[in-house]
Amino acid sequence: MLLDEIKNNPSTPLQKIEDPITRKFGVNLFIKRLDLVHPEISGNKWFKLKYNLLEARAKRFETLLTFGGAYSNHIYATAAAGNIFGFNTIGIIRGEEHLPLNPTLHFASESGMEIYYLDRSNYRMKNSENILAQLKNKFGRFYLIPEGGSNKLAVKGCREIITEIDQSFDYICTASGTGGTLAGIVSALSSDQKALGFSVLKGGDFLNENISKLLNESNSDTEGKWKIITDFHFGGYAIITTKLIELIRDFEKKSGITLEPIYSGKMMYGIYDLIRKNYFPKASNIIALHNGGMQGLKGMEGKIKLLEN
Repeated sequence: MLLDEIKNNPSTPLQKIEDPITRKFGVNLFIKRLDLVHPEISGNKWFKLKYNLLEARAKRFETLLTFGGAYSNHIYATAAAGNIFGFNTIGIIRGEEHLPLNPTLHFASESGMEIYYLDRSNYRMKNSENILAQLKNKFGRFYLIPEGGSNKLAVKGCREIITEIDQSFDYICTASGTGGTLAGIVSALSSDQKALGFSVLKGGDFLNENISKLLNESNSDTEGKWKIITDFHFGGYAIITTKLIELIRDFEKKSGITLEPIYSGKMMYGIYDLIRKNYFPKASNIIALHNGGMQGLKGMEGKIKLLEN
């Protein structure tokens, strides 16, 4: 696959969800299947990485360096992109090394990514001049992609998610970890549309600042168009509960669509909770973005089995 081919976004379906809850409360719910964009550069990661990869190639970088947790969709997608498009990749992982590697890091390593660990105190300072200087001294010249891939170029890519939707809508929803996807879709909304970001992290209020900064960098007038919902993190990143798994199983039975519990499952749980609380006016058209990350299911299989037994 040639890098130029990433300029053309693959077409993905928009599926209407029919169930008793949407009928009872008089709303229309659709799910945009971004999980089908690419088998490895999945969902929103395609759009976030798109212009970063083109920029890295234009500036003749041979190596990509980025940050993430041990189960990070972004680490997985960046490793895949490097392997497909001919970049060396380095993943700076939060925390200590644990062997054997979990499925996410095993795939990244098999895809050619060099794995390097930063303890949590240093990881919190990953954007400081001191840490970046240490990384440059160790690894040499690299193109830096921030954690989650969220920067100005990611916002540019995620704007295109809206152009891929041919259904009129009132609300568009996405799971949020770093805010780049939400910033991108917000920047492309019309005046009568709103976006909701469902934080998958405990203490997700920080996303308001992240998103505002990204939107300011993109010169977007977005006042009143978006909101961060912080009530559905289920205790924190990658923490799951029986209620969450029950929602995922029930949704799959009704729709045939598999969700994962780190991002899309939490978002969908939140959407249904808001529907029951009459958050959305009757006849609202609601679009939920399925942002992929199905690789995260492999890492959660043990926890899910414990909850289901």
